[in-house]
Amino acid sequence: MKNYIKSHEWCVIEEGFHGHDNEITESLMSLGNGRMGQRGNFEEHFSGKTLQGNYVAGVYYPDKTRVGWWKNGYPEYFAKVLNACNWIGIDIEINGQILDLNTCEVSEFRRTLNMKEGTLARSFVAKLGNGNQIAVETVRFCSIVDDEAGAIRYQITPINFDGEIVMTPYLDGDVSNKDSNYGEKFWDEVRTESNIDGGYVELKTKKTAFYVGTATRFEVEQNGQKIDFRAQPIKKQKYVGSRISLEVRRNEPTTLYKYAVNLSSMNYEIGELFAESEKYVQRILAKGFEQLRTEQKHAWEAKWNHNDIVIEGDVAAQQAIRFNIFQLEQTYTGEDQRLNIGPKGFTGEKYGGSTYWDTEAYCLPFYLATADQKVARNLLVYRHKHLQKAIENAEKLGFKNGAALYPMVTMNGEECHNEWEITFEEIHRNGAIAYAIYDYVRYTADATYLPEYGLEVLVAISRFWAQRVNWSGDKQKYVMLGVTGPNEYENNVNNNWYTNYIAAWTLRYTLAELRAHVAHDPQAAKGLLTKTNFDFEAETEKWQDIIENMYLPHDAERNVFLQQDGFLDKELLTVDDIADQRPINQGWSWDRILRSCFIKQADVLQGLYFFEDEFDEATLQRNFDFYEPMTVHESSLSPCVHAIQAAKLGRQDKAYEMYLRTARLDLDDYNNDTEDGLHITSMAGTWLAVVKGFGGMRVLKDQLYFSPFLPDKWQSFAFRIGFRGSLLRVAVNRETVEISNLSEKEINVWFFGENVLVEAGKNKVLEFAMN
Repeated sequence: MKNYIKSHEWCVIEEGFHGHDNEITESLMSLGNGRMGQRGNFEEHFSGKTLQGNYVAGVYYPDKTRVGWWKNGYPEYFAKVLNACNWIGIDIEINGQILDLNTCEVSEFRRTLNMKEGTLARSFVAKLGNGNQIAVETVRFCSIVDDEAGAIRYQITPINFDGEIVMTPYLDGDVSNKDSNYGEKFWDEVRTESNIDGGYVELKTKKTAFYVGTATRFEVEQNGQKIDFRAQPIKKQKYVGSRISLEVRRNEPTTLYKYAVNLSSMNYEIGELFAESEKYVQRILAKGFEQLRTEQKHAWEAKWNHNDIVIEGDVAAQQAIRFNIFQLEQTYTGEDQRLNIGPKGFTGEKYGGSTYWDTEAYCLPFYLATADQKVARNLLVYRHKHLQKAIENAEKLGFKNGAALYPMVTMNGEECHNEWEITFEEIHRNGAIAYAIYDYVRYTADATYLPEYGLEVLVAISRFWAQRVNWSGDKQKYVMLGVTGPNEYENNVNNNWYTNYIAAWTLRYTLAELRAHVAHDPQAAKGLLTKTNFDFEAETEKWQDIIENMYLPHDAERNVFLQQDGFLDKELLTVDDIADQRPINQGWSWDRILRSCFIKQADVLQGLYFFEDEFDEATLQRNFDFYEPMTVHESSLSPCVHAIQAAKLGRQDKAYEMYLRTARLDLDDYNNDTEDGLHITSMAGTWLAVVKGFGGMRVLKDQLYFSPFLPDKWQSFAFRIGFRGSLLRVAVNRETVEISNLSEKEINVWFFGENVLVEAGKNKVLEFAMN
């Protein structure tokens, strides 16, 4: 665990340059705006540890899968979000010497991610080999107002000399992905243009033929006044720059303003990219840095007014929750139905930047409560757009009649995960998509989504489950063989409880909604049944039989659900027994892990989290007590589920322990992997841990329900939540809970067992006795 990041309510701060941990800090300081993003790399040349990363949403490359053997239905590629043109680059020479923080003497270094305003700032003093000292201050951001643009202010002040500084702002498209399977570069040059005050690089991806045009313009100030400058344009393969030579004086600042835009063929005609890029960057240049920064500040203020969580008495916890919210907000805005949320967002290459089941299981609830309804809806529409591909994925594995298996990993609907035990067996992902549809409809009461999109998806998923099970003559039940549950430290098991349960639940939910649709709108229902070629009598009869006869492994002695058949054959240890050997995924062989009882992330408990209303508290308690001590939490998705369940069961210390684990996972580098990028999708779990865990928020019978508790280390906490057109602020301290209705219509909510009316624009203060 690292602890060099300073605690601050609104900022992530590195004081003093930690070169050995620079790749970690680059991840933490990442910026984005939903359309583009970048790691917290330096603008100037750096020869030390660094992972360069600039990314354009939706642009990917199908890197050929690297495997030792091939099986029928195996994906041919692994989709990867590409390291795109480096638009932030500014090389600096001081009297002939290159500025490189890896080789010069650095002091007064400070790097700050300002989450309140959405900017990254850096300052330092550098002493070069020739004895020259300079003070440098930089600020940059990816605009969320002009969401295909970014801006940089780079200021240099000579401390002990007069002389010459050469600044070379550039665009470099000759980049590669660190995770390239075969070491190839993924971009071809289309066009380059270089001018005294700007440049343009247009690239095309190999195979997928995405075009991205990157344009830049720059201005120079000295002593606060804009100046004309001489420059030497540079043009190389996939690279343009402008070498600007400037005379400087001691203690007089020189400032370069650099503006850039990234436009892709996803949003513009290929033949218009150059003209549109030039038009866009000129508009940004005309606004100027200060106007852009002011707009950025106001846009982030509006976001925080809707989604902020305030924690008093624990600065580390406050910093953590805002960090998680900030990264979620700058990764996905919901404006484009073609986009989704990659596990690393715009912060790194690992996991390929593709879509996983994380979106439906963890991210959707965050966007339901903190954004306009269309944002969450678009996440579901994204899956509907991929339905035909999901049907094709299932057909490759031998399924028929419109059965759909959604991919474990995807960019365009095709499966592209390259591990057989995941690709073929971790099929519970289908259930998460069905559950997300239910979660969305329950939260929003959107009566149009199911008939327009949702029912078609549910039917296809249900058909998959109906074909994936088989009747066991021995058990006289339907069973599901050869699967991997959420706990990926088990592979190729029979009758994973969670998978079997969510399969039967999906069938039950789909049947209920189909029947309701037939009753409510027979004509529209007839169109759906015709479109899906649905045999209502035969298929519903089959599904009902599976629902009533699904095998769910259970241990009668302990009265707990069994993770899978044979689980009790393992040596049942607890994590305390291997405290000096964790994390086991970095020290144990895979064979040893698979034979152990240790659980990577919530599995049975994932199901009990989703479907807690279907079980009594004693059942939740027994299963939590049995499985949590065996859980090593070596997935970033694990702690939040345990925090929520611990809170529900009154295990306040455990809930807080799990909250800190999920909230500061990246800030403290718990799993020694933050250098690869942030765990974006699990960040939604941090929000869930506060709102559903400590806030006890649920939706019951079309109303919000709250049963909060206040962690001992906090003086108070407050969160904002949108629900069906209303915006509430819930503030919890040791004596009271104050519910403020910030909207223009009244709302009824439940506070423990009491139904409370909160009038429009009014507050309701409720007495609250902490246990």
